[in-house]
Amino acid sequence: MWGQRLFAGMAEAESVSFSELVQMDEDTHCNKVEDVVGSHVEDAVTFWAQNVSRNKDIMKIGCSLSEVCPHANSVFGNLDPKKIYGGLFSEDKCWYRCKVLKTISDDKCLVRYIDYGNTEILNRSDIVEIPPELQFSSIAKKYRLWGLQIPSGQEVTQFDQEQKWRKDSCIIKAHPSLGDSSKAGNLHTLQAAQQGRTFLGSLIFEKEIKMRIKATYQDGTVIAQAEYGTVDIGEEVAKKGFAEKCRLTSGVDVCEAKKPDSSQLALRNLKNPIPLWGRRSNQSTFSRPKGHFNGRLTLDVKYETNAGNHVTFPKESLAAGDFNLGSNVSLAKIKQDQKLIEENEKLKTEKEVLLENYKALELKVEQTAQELQKEKTTTMDLTKHLENTLKTCVGTRLKNLAAKVELLKEIRHINISIRFGNDLSDAMQVLEEGSFTALESLNELEKIWAEYNVAQEKIQTCHNENEGSLLIAKRNEVQQKLFVAVDVFILEVDELPLDKRLKTLQDLSTSLEEVYGKAKEGTDSEEILRKFYDWQCSKREEFASIRSETEASLQHLVAWFQSSQKVFDLSLGESLTSEDMIDNIDEILEKTESCVCKELEISLIEQGVVDKEIILSTYSQVLQKIHSEERFIATLLSKYKDSVEFKNQIIDCLNKSPSVDYLLSIKKTLKGLKAQLRWKLVEKSNLEESDDHDGTEIEKIKQEITQLRNSVFQEIYHEREEYEKLNSLTQKWFPELPLLYPEIGLLKYMNSGGLLTMSLERDLLDTEPMKELSSKRPLVCSEVNGQPVLLKGYSVDVDTEGRVIQRAASYHRACGDAKEESGLLPLIFLFLCKSDPVAYLMVPYYPKANLSSVQASMPLTSEEALKVMKGVAQGLHTLHSANIIHGSLHQNNVFALNREQGIVGDFDFTKSESQRASVNMMVGGLSLTSPELKIGKPPSPSSDLYAYGCLLLWLSVQSQEFETNEDGVPKVDQFHLDDNVKSLLCSLIYFRSSMTAEQVLNAECFLLSKGKSIPNPEKEIEYVQHNKEDESKMESLDRYIERQEMLTPTLD
Repeated sequence: MWGQRLFAGMAEAESVSFSELVQMDEDTHCNKVEDVVGSHVEDAVTFWAQNVSRNKDIMKIGCSLSEVCPHANSVFGNLDPKKIYGGLFSEDKCWYRCKVLKTISDDKCLVRYIDYGNTEILNRSDIVEIPPELQFSSIAKKYRLWGLQIPSGQEVTQFDQEQKWRKDSCIIKAHPSLGDSSKAGNLHTLQAAQQGRTFLGSLIFEKEIKMRIKATYQDGTVIAQAEYGTVDIGEEVAKKGFAEKCRLTSGVDVCEAKKPDSSQLALRNLKNPIPLWGRRSNQSTFSRPKGHFNGRLTLDVKYETNAGNHVTFPKESLAAGDFNLGSNVSLAKIKQDQKLIEENEKLKTEKEVLLENYKALELKVEQTAQELQKEKTTTMDLTKHLENTLKTCVGTRLKNLAAKVELLKEIRHINISIRFGNDLSDAMQVLEEGSFTALESLNELEKIWAEYNVAQEKIQTCHNENEGSLLIAKRNEVQQKLFVAVDVFILEVDELPLDKRLKTLQDLSTSLEEVYGKAKEGTDSEEILRKFYDWQCSKREEFASIRSETEASLQHLVAWFQSSQKVFDLSLGESLTSEDMIDNIDEILEKTESCVCKELEISLIEQGVVDKEIILSTYSQVLQKIHSEERFIATLLSKYKDSVEFKNQIIDCLNKSPSVDYLLSIKKTLKGLKAQLRWKLVEKSNLEESDDHDGTEIEKIKQEITQLRNSVFQEIYHEREEYEKLNSLTQKWFPELPLLYPEIGLLKYMNSGGLLTMSLERDLLDTEPMKELSSKRPLVCSEVNGQPVLLKGYSVDVDTEGRVIQRAASYHRACGDAKEESGLLPLIFLFLCKSDPVAYLMVPYYPKANLSSVQASMPLTSEEALKVMKGVAQGLHTLHSANIIHGSLHQNNVFALNREQGIVGDFDFTKSESQRASVNMMVGGLSLTSPELKIGKPPSPSSDLYAYGCLLLWLSVQSQEFETNEDGVPKVDQFHLDDNVKSLLCSLIYFRSSMTAEQVLNAECFLLSKGKSIPNPEKEIEYVQHNKEDESKMESLDRYIERQEMLTPTLD
């Protein structure tokens, strides 16, 4: 079994094949010499041993059993004594092969471990079936020393049982027939047998022994001469007196008469220390012998010889130990003794339970006695208190009644009408008395207005001028009717005190909300109001009845005191006697106290759940009516405002469309100015190319050119203002303008969001090529009214021109809607080149202000970086709110103005979102392309936020190197950053799917003071050569941006 424990965990053990084990010769041949190792001793001349050549078999069997047995089925029914099973040894909890020697009871069996020789009583649950490949002969063999027998009288007798009973203090009586001398003799015999087994064990246990085989018993026991080196083990045992020589006979019947019964010997061997090999200190020695088996095995075993000492057993194993008492003990006697032990243990358990119950009852009786004593003390104190109270009963009662009446007077002076919903009744009365009924003029106005809107929609969708003329005529008829209806409606509304009524409703709503709080939502129901009126009437009647009873009882009490005065006033000549006193004062006091307390209860105690539900439901209905009337008044005011605007706009254009003559005059003026400008440019060019040009004259022409350019842009601004007026008229009142005047290009202006102009041309500007920025598209720099601007050229064709205008218009509208808080680079003008298929976009120019240039010259501090990136987050929020994906956010199109204001630059309007996002931009060795874009997913706000997070990380760590994972995502934890910044970066880079630009904008690290910070002059970037000129140009640019944003239309 030590082989099992050692090799059970060897995962790399070689595969077990048992064909060799099964085919081994099981016969023992006479005069054959075997090298064995002792494994178990039965008596002084009998022991079990294993052939040293089968060491590997032991290991194979152990490995197989450790894999098979834990999952095998436990045995049931009758067990076959010839079959081999798997048994769980109790000491080391390992599995070994065994055979069943005897069934002890329904759940216990006596087994022998066939590969070692020892026996044990096991539960059936510890015996399992093993597969056929493990059903082969035993490894260990049973040997008997040749020519020796146990001396007569040293067999184990029934006295073993008495000794064990005394040793374990078990309640088993000795047989009365045994006298003291007999007991002493039996004890000596038992000790001698035990000493013989111990001595033989010291000679053969775990030692390599040569066995010279002489004969074999019919049961397989081998008779052999045992030698250990030069020592004859049999001779040593005989010398010690533990065995005696016997007369030898021939054949296999040698010493047959002295051979003990195997089952009785197995039971007796349970008396031995089970097993001796189960407690040795080094169990791997025999399994892994050093060297070959040609010499003596090197053993590291501490074997304790405990000769003469009897082995003790624990109480719970006594039943098993009873089988060690020898061959004279009957199985019935063993079972009887075991039953007595179990009954004794059961009685002990019952005794302990009864003792615990007794102690619990005793403690409970003691606690009850203490409680009774406390109750007795309390009762005595209460009795004394009542005796003292009775002496002052009347005085105390009248004093308490007077205090309650005083409180009742105070309550009657306080308005408690709110408890019965009087304030709600008053509110409903206000709503009914001052409510506005539906205006007849409003219904007529809405009917005509709907007809007018239909006519306007038809004109808007018409593209044929002739058809449009008919639709316009019909619209004018409806317009005339609408004008009359609007005039009537305005006059009727002017007579209504709408503002006063609205103020009354707001005050009423506020006062009710202060009392009742927030109203619950509910449907409008007259049933609730009817139920409230019924409840209110019932409560008022009940309260009036209780109040009248209180007043009557108090008057009765006063009358009693007045009548009693005649009894106790000795100065009266004719006084009343005690028999003449009416009523009983106790009954009067009782009645008065009851009435006063009832009124106080109604006045002070909170209302019940039903009452509260009725009041709150009514409050909800009242508040709904208030809000409904407020909405009606708001509708009236809205219609009134629209009507006034319609009347003011239409009164000059009634039955006719607005004129565009002023716009045409501006265009005519612009045409003349541009012609003059071109002529001056040609004149200047000719003078510069002439050999004898006059510098003064050239300078004069330059000044004229500058004035002409300024005049051109001034007229362009006037043109934009006029376009904006016509745009507003078209959207609200005159949708026919684009159809009637296609030559003015109003529809293109509207579709571009006011960005497109047809009057601007590149050759009118004094431009300078930007070669360092023209890698992707032609870029030129110029000035408009003293401010630097950048012209971006986009090559367009018939198809892409419309897409460029549409994308630029969407961007421009998003920027205009957010106004100053857009966080975006504003677009100034969009115009088309007449000579080439190029669209030019004019934007402000901020030289050396992008993040790439700023970080290369003087990197931003952490505070400056947060200010800049907050503006960038605002820009992304503006775009995403307009459903625009930037798709191309990188360090070259993010600008840090004055190192504190961050804005997002525009993108390539000729490309779609996917095309813009397909360009892999890098910053500091870090890719700005999100992981989802790399696997082919479309761009999204999440991909913009990933690029934003990488830019923020780049600004935060400056020039430190990045560590990335296999997807190229940077590892944020490697850097020492502010906790709020690190938290935001983790959300942007790892969990951005749930993030929005608005959430980024409200992050903890961006919660700085909202006041405009004063920039540090030392950190400002020079946008032009001189600081004063730069400031002047920036102010001019700000004024222009503000003006053009005010002029930007908002199209629905």
